[in-house]
Amino acid sequence: MSNIAFARRRRPLWRLFIAPVLLLIAAIGWSVFWFFAASEIGVQADAWRAREAKSGRVYDCANRSVGGFPFRLEVRCEGASVTLVSQTAGRTPLTAKLGKILIVAQIYDPKHVIALFSAPATISESGAQPTLAVNWSLGRSSVIGLPGVPQRVSIEFNDPAIDRLVGSTQGSTQGSTQGSTQGSTQVPLARAKHVELHGRLAEGSPADHPVIESVLQINQGSILGVHPLLAEPFDADVRTLLSGLKDFSPKPWPERFRELQAAGGHVEIVQSRIQQGDLVAVASGTLGLSPAGRLDGELQMIVTGIEKVVPALGIDKMLEQGVPQATLDRVAPGVKTQDINNLMGALDRAIPGLGKVVKQNANVGVTVGINALGKDATLEGRKARTFPLRFVDGTVFLGPLKVGQIPPLF
Repeated sequence: MSNIAFARRRRPLWRLFIAPVLLLIAAIGWSVFWFFAASEIGVQADAWRAREAKSGRVYDCANRSVGGFPFRLEVRCEGASVTLVSQTAGRTPLTAKLGKILIVAQIYDPKHVIALFSAPATISESGAQPTLAVNWSLGRSSVIGLPGVPQRVSIEFNDPAIDRLVGSTQGSTQGSTQGSTQGSTQVPLARAKHVELHGRLAEGSPADHPVIESVLQINQGSILGVHPLLAEPFDADVRTLLSGLKDFSPKPWPERFRELQAAGGHVEIVQSRIQQGDLVAVASGTLGLSPAGRLDGELQMIVTGIEKVVPALGIDKMLEQGVPQATLDRVAPGVKTQDINNLMGALDRAIPGLGKVVKQNANVGVTVGINALGKDATLEGRKARTFPLRFVDGTVFLGPLKVGQIPPLF
């Protein structure tokens, strides 16, 4: 009787192997899927490179590998470079090289791609020695929506630094960014603590006429070697809307800008805020392109602390040493250097020392003149001035004063 009961309690041994066998089949299936997806990366990358090359953007990778098994797809590109052909109005080819790019996507969310950039990078005219070196402590980007039209794009850098290279080594090897800067003097051009740029398709914008929202943020940025005022650290937050695009097909940038101009496209500065010490400036308005490819439009600015900017421009020293004609042509077209010198001399002859007093108080006069350009306003609880910043076929006017010239975009 006990033997019969024992026989009834026995279970078939093959059932014990069901779970391991199913797990093994799933692992094999997942492995096949992963390796197939990994092989497709190379195919898609080559197709994308071919499309970009037709638009004058040539991407290259000295050594490409795929890893990340089993749950990620990781593409490593060592010796990365991009050559931009016909991408500027001057159409001078530029080549940028950096050591390594790591591109990562989760296997369950392949439309979200993250890229990490290894510093440093060099920039040079095609066939020439590097002229710029770019460094950073962290560089990464994020793209959502691939392989179709990206829905969101972000890029950020910590501690970015741009230097001009002087006397770079002639024997540098191609693809080696570190070797190309050996023996050269690096002259600082720009620095920042943090820079990030975000862009996305505006909600509800049609696919055939997309509108792009963008946000640019700069923390503790400075531009060196141009003017002492720009060398002082500043923070910037600029939010824009770009309209006038017809599609996202690969095109050279001059062609894209020409298309925008023909379609009446423009950039709306929704909000812009720049702070440098006590100086705070906010601006909003719309900028477009003239038929010649230059900026057209107007921004309404509100500035507080502008009285501290004028002394930093060194206008009093400029007057004491004589005003160059090129400077007058830039800030006051039609006025001649000799006219100012004659005026100062006449003042000194009428009342000795009067010309010197006028020169020493030049900043006061200029401040009054700038204040006369606009109206009283309040910004963040402080007294401020509001005035227009106009762009007329690339010429920049602060009220009636000509303050700059911007080159064409196509």
